[in-house]
Amino acid sequence: MHACPRSVRIGSAVQRLTHGGWVPSFCLPPSADPVGAYIHLPFCKRKCLYCDFPVIALGRAVDVAAPVPAIEAYVGSLEREIAATPAQNPHPLQSVYFGGGTPSLTPPPLVERLLHALERAYGIAPGAEVSFEADPGTFDAGRLRSLQALGVNRLSVGVQAFQDDLLHRCGRSHSVAEVHAAIEAIHAAGVPAWSLDLMSGLPGLDPGAWAASLEAAVAAAPTHVSVYDLQVEAGTPFAAMYRPGQEPLPSDDAAAAMFGQASECLRGAGYEHYEISNYALPGSRSRHNTMYWSGSSFYGFGMGAASYLQGRRFSRPKSLPAYLRWLEAYREGPRESPGAELPPESRRDVLLDAIMLRSRLRDGVWLTVLEDIAGDKRHEPALLSALEPHVAAGLAWLERDGEGAATHFGLTDPEGFLLSNDVVSDIFLALDES
Repeated sequence: MHACPRSVRIGSAVQRLTHGGWVPSFCLPPSADPVGAYIHLPFCKRKCLYCDFPVIALGRAVDVAAPVPAIEAYVGSLEREIAATPAQNPHPLQSVYFGGGTPSLTPPPLVERLLHALERAYGIAPGAEVSFEADPGTFDAGRLRSLQALGVNRLSVGVQAFQDDLLHRCGRSHSVAEVHAAIEAIHAAGVPAWSLDLMSGLPGLDPGAWAASLEAAVAAAPTHVSVYDLQVEAGTPFAAMYRPGQEPLPSDDAAAAMFGQASECLRGAGYEHYEISNYALPGSRSRHNTMYWSGSSFYGFGMGAASYLQGRRFSRPKSLPAYLRWLEAYREGPRESPGAELPPESRRDVLLDAIMLRSRLRDGVWLTVLEDIAGDKRHEPALLSALEPHVAAGLAWLERDGEGAATHFGLTDPEGFLLSNDVVSDIFLALDES
């Protein structure tokens, strides 16, 4: 397991940012100062059948090389929201993430406008991670080079499957041929870091097809792989078509086997399973997502986007008309953080968030971090007592120092990761009863 440098054991007195880069986030309490920004670009060709994200479908025939007035108008709204949101970060942003939707439908000149708006408002640190979601069939090597020239240095590519029949069942707008063309474009453009997304639990997915997708993903040589299990969300077409655990969806046992299959395959190929759904080559963890899992503060902009500022989690309206109405009201109001009218999270809430989010990480949860958040160690006996049976069952691990004192804990891979909700629920129950 990892060990914290001695200098970071004193908790929040240590500067989070150093001249040499990031202090390991798993050793530090959450940053109250925003360290990143999320930009939501909701436009896509078509809405996938499982998707419950706030998106706007433009149609499969949209020309990615031509201007789209709706996208340009929306970018203008984002610029206005950024300009209206007061800066709270004493250091420049370490991470910028463009998510969607399909951000790769947004022309590079509009992306440049957004990056300039962020730079003016908050600053972007040299070497910051600037991530950009992209779907096959919406970019070529030339477009990627244009994005890189603006500072984009990481892609997240929504492949999901390497079988045309599975892509069709999901309502994806791309084909396997376009997946391979996208991979060729990424390598031709020399993108330094990129993630390939796969989805398990799809209707009709069997172990053979899953193994083929994993092997194809490894052959594509991404620096990062995300593996998400299908969630059948209420209100989506999939919710009307399927029931979890019933054919043609894989059974619960089959889904668990696919999780283990992915872990074995990807770890065998040199990827570290650093978070329940994420794998990375050494040095290639997602800085932006690690910011979320560490519980740090961040800006959010756009339709449906969430932000976490001054201890308040706030989500913007999920429809474009409602978002635009909210934006105009926000700009006309006092200059304060979005959601400032909400009560901030209590220490107890932040403590529970830290346990839930950080337990997703291979590095685990440091008890010094929880003490820093809670202000004392009164929670520790109940937490360790709840953890004991899960350690005995092989679902969790607990590290101790040379004097036998507990230092940090986490979940085993893959067994504990699979049953993370059960472990965390037992910890929460024990804390509630203590």
